[in-house]
Amino acid sequence: MKTLEDYLSGEVLLIDKPLNWTSFQVVNKLRWEIRQAFKIKKIKVGHAGTLDPLATGLLVICTGKMTKQIDTFQGQIKEYTGTIVLGSTTPSYDLESEINETFPIDHINEVLIYKTTEQFIGEIQQFPPVFSALKKDGKRLYEFARAGEHVDIPSRTINISEFEITKIDTSTALSTGSIHIDFRVVCSKGTYIRSLANDFGKALNSGGHLSALRRTKIGAFNVKNANSIEGFIDSLSSN
Repeated sequence: MKTLEDYLSGEVLLIDKPLNWTSFQVVNKLRWEIRQAFKIKKIKVGHAGTLDPLATGLLVICTGKMTKQIDTFQGQIKEYTGTIVLGSTTPSYDLESEINETFPIDHINEVLIYKTTEQFIGEIQQFPPVFSALKKDGKRLYEFARAGEHVDIPSRTINISEFEITKIDTSTALSTGSIHIDFRVVCSKGTYIRSLANDFGKALNSGGHLSALRRTKIGAFNVKNANSIEGFIDSLSSN
């Protein structure tokens, strides 16, 4: 059973973020619940790496003095699983926005898919999505995107140590003109899996966007050991 002193001295909380929650909302919820449970006015709470609202999985939440370690946790290697849809693109590179263009997939086969993953192993250059929270000239990139304003985004160097295709589903190829690919990626800080999905589609001379994403690991932390938001609240109430 955790005490107020535990949370003030510093706790690392592993939370399995649900779909459609922002990382900021999770932090706010946990901070509010801790304050209510211990009848305190304030406590430091922060997360070590944002997850998009449409992604689920591991959030590392730090409280109290452990918030000083956030940068350390953010810099650690991350693992994701998810699904890429080949044959179409969206402006946000995921399902936040509608499909804006479709592409042929007739030439794509399993051999080509597996071979193409090799292009993305190691140190590569990647352009962040325009629909992201990165700042340019003091403004979030998604603000430019939603206003329909063009903005030049510099590429960044990232490292992908593993890119594994775990399933290829061609059952919808004829009916919807799409191929669904399940994957697992191990990558460095700053990697955008949405951009990887978009770039992978381009490398196949087609289009691609992300339809599902789950973060499974950050360094030694594993989502298998994470608590739900409700589970964490229940643990507080037992105090």
